[in-house]
Amino acid sequence: MRCTSELLVKRGLVIQGLQFRCIVPETSIEDDLSTCTSYDDGDGDDPGDYRQPRRPHWANKVQFVLACIGYSVGLGNVWRFPYLCYKSGGGVFLVPYFLILVVCGVPLLYMELSIGQFTRRGPIGALGQICPLLKGAGLSSVVISFLMSTYHNVIIAYAIYYFFAAFRAHQPWSDCNNSWNTAACWLPANGIVDNRTRLNASKTPSEDFFDNKVLQISNGIEEPGVLRWELVACLITAWIMVYFSIWKSIKSSAQVRYLTATLPFLLIVVFLTRSLTLEGADKGLQFFFHPRWELLGDAKVWVNAAAQIFNSVGIAFGSMICFASYNKFHNTILVDTVAVSLINACSSLLVGIFSFATIGNIAREQNMSVEAVLSDGPGLVFVIYPQALAKMPASQLWAVLFFFMMVCLSLNSQFAIVEVVVTSIQDGFPNWVKRRLLCHEMLVLVICVVSFLFGLPNITQGGIYFFQLIDHYAASLSIMFLAFFEVIAISWCYGVRRLCNNVKEMTGRLPSMYFRFCWLVAAPLLILAVWVFSLIDYEPPTYRNGEYEYPWWAEAIGWGIASLSLICIPAFAIYVFVKSEGNTFSEKLKNSIKPHFEACKLCGQEYCTEPMHNLEEETTKDPQQDMINPIQLNTNYLISKPQL
Repeated sequence: MRCTSELLVKRGLVIQGLQFRCIVPETSIEDDLSTCTSYDDGDGDDPGDYRQPRRPHWANKVQFVLACIGYSVGLGNVWRFPYLCYKSGGGVFLVPYFLILVVCGVPLLYMELSIGQFTRRGPIGALGQICPLLKGAGLSSVVISFLMSTYHNVIIAYAIYYFFAAFRAHQPWSDCNNSWNTAACWLPANGIVDNRTRLNASKTPSEDFFDNKVLQISNGIEEPGVLRWELVACLITAWIMVYFSIWKSIKSSAQVRYLTATLPFLLIVVFLTRSLTLEGADKGLQFFFHPRWELLGDAKVWVNAAAQIFNSVGIAFGSMICFASYNKFHNTILVDTVAVSLINACSSLLVGIFSFATIGNIAREQNMSVEAVLSDGPGLVFVIYPQALAKMPASQLWAVLFFFMMVCLSLNSQFAIVEVVVTSIQDGFPNWVKRRLLCHEMLVLVICVVSFLFGLPNITQGGIYFFQLIDHYAASLSIMFLAFFEVIAISWCYGVRRLCNNVKEMTGRLPSMYFRFCWLVAAPLLILAVWVFSLIDYEPPTYRNGEYEYPWWAEAIGWGIASLSLICIPAFAIYVFVKSEGNTFSEKLKNSIKPHFEACKLCGQEYCTEPMHNLEEETTKDPQQDMINPIQLNTNYLISKPQL
């Protein structure tokens, strides 16, 4: 809080002798800046400006929780979770998944929400305040979010295309009698299982529709082809939806999330109920819940579980820090952390049941194994699911609902991804934004247009190969590296003790020993181990379960994309170290990891009051209580809370 004489009285701060006695009131009282609904008018580029940034706030806790849940429960739950279960031995995958969630997922989410709420900054500003040396970790998360925004909206474009196609009286992916179907198109006779096994070279009608109609796919990334103008129109539509949902920051996006973050849960329950009644559903569920315990010794299973936790919960992507920065200072973070983590885990489990029940039905129909039916990436959503929907009664209704659900799930994640970039630029260059772009809405527009242009390579005839390449390197390999340095910056450089004091200042309670142990020891060791094993067991990206292998130069492009985010951490660390004050290596290192704020040595809270001179000579005693009257305290001796 900004320290003034009036606020000292409000917060029950009195001075006795030369010591401070802090009494936390039962009802937290916000300072004049914490309830502001507009951005700061001050000079954000002035290093001497120690005012807190003025930020809009969530209207209520529900909006904040919906934003976190909407981001975490997304496409990763629908396509990554089922595929990783298949790759990791079915039900045995749930063991490392929930273990890593407890040891790493929940504590790190709590840590990110705490840092975001306390500093009231995006990932760059937050990490730059607590550990300047590793400010590059925050910049890396923004770079990753920007890269993801360029191709993630392509999924929304696909879903919009399928959504409108589903309104046809006859589903275009239900048979082989269309102009785009090839001679290899295969369908069980009259849609009835007749014990004919699908040939390896054949394609289902949904595969033909996705490859030959939607994508008009080329033979590889080396043949980019031309833009698919129908998809360009869908992509423009997707970006228009994103822009008008977030152009007023959280004021507009929070209202949209009341629909996009709640309706998918209702639809998931509906689809789950329907899928359990399909013939062959038990075959898929048996594979999903039957564990192969011997695979627990395989490092890849643990790597896959950690990757899913980080991608689904949103750790190290900067979105959770960004969301928490719009909280009021005294919001209770622990309740939000537990709620988001549990809802995300339960959603993954429900989607897994729905997915494997559906896949079991398709496997029975095609007289194939569950493993042979599963596919990774967009193929699961736009090939496997439409194939199952076409066999349901009232297939048109089910298809419309399913792809509307996909649009909602994708939009929630896209909102968060773009808001990270917007918030970071707004925090870092507020005056430049006001001078050049005039308003916040123009900044959002510029970012949306730039992201749209960078996303165009994904909707060429060879765009799906580029999509898979950038998804593999930008969202998977880089995130573990980034998460490790983020934990080191907060837990080791800034310190668990400081972080605990910050949480106590905001909520009135210290984090438990469980969180302290995870922050300091368990989470860094687990992330480091997973990162090392992921490099040891590195596998180059492929498309359609290894049907297409990328050329060497495409892998080089992938590593170049990954390095865009990875290089930020060492490059910025070197820059900060060189610029730090000091003559020796140790002095420079000490100053480069020193946070921009220090806790009061007397009361232990960040930026409380501290006497500058001999207070006995400059204050008036209360003769009745034999203590200094804080109302008569000269405010020249108070230090305002620096900009966080």
